[in-house]
Formats: sequence, structure tokens, C-alpha cells
Amino acid sequence: MRYCTAPWRLTYVKKALKMKKCVFCEALKKKDDREALILYRGKHNFVIINRFPYTTGHLMIAPYCHLASFEKAPREIVVEATELIQTAISILKKSYRPHGFNVGLNLGQAAGAGVTGHFHIHVVPRWPGDSNFMPIVGQTKVFCEDLMSTYDRLKPYFKKEEKKQEK
Repeated sequence: MRYCTAPWRLTYVKKALKMKKCVFCEALKKKDDREALILYRGKHNFVIINRFPYTTGHLMIAPYCHLASFEKAPREIVVEATELIQTAISILKKSYRPHGFNVGLNLGQAAGAGVTGHFHIHVVPRWPGDSNFMPIVGQTKVFCEDLMSTYDRLKPYFKKEEKKQEK
């Protein structure tokens, strides 16, 4: 069996476990979506860039309401979240041309959730070789662009999606 380690995430996980406030609820309170890294606001959910990404373009979809339980979420939240997964994948394919995706939920601390009280869905673009020796040997994760560049690259695609929804 092979194991994929992500030692760069340890700092975030330790910090997240001590956090008193929800990162998603706090992001929603910010007036500036760019500062909050919010790319899209739907009716029930929003799309946000992960501040501690596994790869460039790592997005998350979360409901506006603070819900820990995915299985108890109202149907309209789940339906829209699923549609936003499709939208995010389509946009990431156009903008980054990844070779694959990881999409999923980490529900509960034991499942690896850094934020346990507000469920969210990860959409992670993947490429062959996007895991390399740097995190293990150098305890450093190398990204091809900073978060604001990712935001600026993806926002026009999500703006087009907003316009479609307005029609």
C-alpha cells in the first residue's frame, strides 16, 4: 500500500481545531469577496478558494447556513451544491486543464475535516506528479500561482455563471 502524506497541512489542522469561529461564516461576513476568496454566491451555497490548498485551483462549496450534517441538509442546498460541483469542474477544466479531480466531503474530525461544524465539498484539480518530494523533504508545498492570482483567473468564469443564473 502507498501513502500520500501532506505534512504542510498539519499547521492548518492544529490551528483549525483551536478556532472558535467558523472560517466559512467569517468569510461570508467580509464585504470584499476577493479578500474572502469567494468566487460565487448562489441562492443557498457559495464557492470559495481553499486558503490551504492541496493544488492550485482547490475550491470548496459550502452552504450559507452553518450546518455540520450533510445528510440532514435541506434538499435545495444539496441540489444546488451538486450543480456547483459541476460548474466548478467545468470552469477548472477550461482554466487549468487538469488531468483529473478529487471531489468530496470530509465529515468529522476523524475523517480529516479541518472545519467540523460547517460542511463543505472539496473540488481539487489534479495532475500527474502534483505530489512530489518537496513537502516531505523540504516541508514546503510549491504552487504555480498565489491565491489572488487564482482568484483573478477564475472570477471571470464565475461572473459568466452569475449572468446565466440571472436570466
